[in-house]
Amino acid sequence: QVQLVESGGGLVQPGGSLRLSCAASGDGFTIEFMGWFRQAPGNQRDFVATMTTGGTTNYADSVKGRFTISRDNGKNTVYLQMNSLKPEDTAVYYCNVRGQYTTWARRYNSWGRGTQVTVSS
Repeated sequence: QVQLVESGGGLVQPGGSLRLSCAASGDGFTIEFMGWFRQAPGNQRDFVATMTTGGTTNYADSVKGRFTISRDNGKNTVYLQMNSLKPEDTAVYYCNVRGQYTTWARRYNSWGRGTQVTVSS
């Protein structure tokens, strides 16, 4: 089992910033893919930003120029820096990490429990 714990969510005013963190823990695993998704009330869970092991990033059109995904390999942690936040960014943000176990031929696809981001004046 690879466990993910998100943190950094909260209430922020429009135009403000937040940084989300997602720490992965477990025994004997490597990370191949990291991503952030979000789900607003009444909506499906949508892609926000992703990063591969090689450093290739991809962003949803709605967040390009405002959000930045990054990582700290030594800490097995992925971040989402969110700037110029808008009310429509309000959602539960979920971390997703994929990879493989080092001691057995098996891959994993883990999701965090989510962290609430509310953008409101």
